[in-house]
Amino acid sequence: QVQLVESGGRLVQAGGSLRLSCAASGRTFNIYTMGWFRQAPGKEREFVAGISWRGGRTNYADSVKGRFTISRDNAENTLYLQMSSLKPEDTAVYYCAADRSPGIATMAGNYDYWGQGTQVTVSS
Repeated sequence: QVQLVESGGRLVQAGGSLRLSCAASGRTFNIYTMGWFRQAPGKEREFVAGISWRGGRTNYADSVKGRFTISRDNAENTLYLQMSSLKPEDTAVYYCAADRSPGIATMAGNYDYWGQGTQVTVSS
């Protein structure tokens, strides 16, 4: 089992940058595929980015491709999401999630463990 705690969310102006972190507890962080999801008020939780357990493969939602970068440090049990060129439509609660399966799933239901979320607000 793994516990996940996100941090780094805050209010930022449009065009700005932000880095989210997700600290994982447990000795088996490096066997999980990891993902970032987000949920805006009144909307369903949506896939943002995912990364394989060794970090060699990544996948991004079209809406963030070229602006966001997912990475992981298995030695530090930490997942990151570097966000740049932020837009007001990026405003949401951002969640990290862990999946015991090897593929990078884009459906929230495929992920086994979730953090509590961190709020990102982008002002225009």
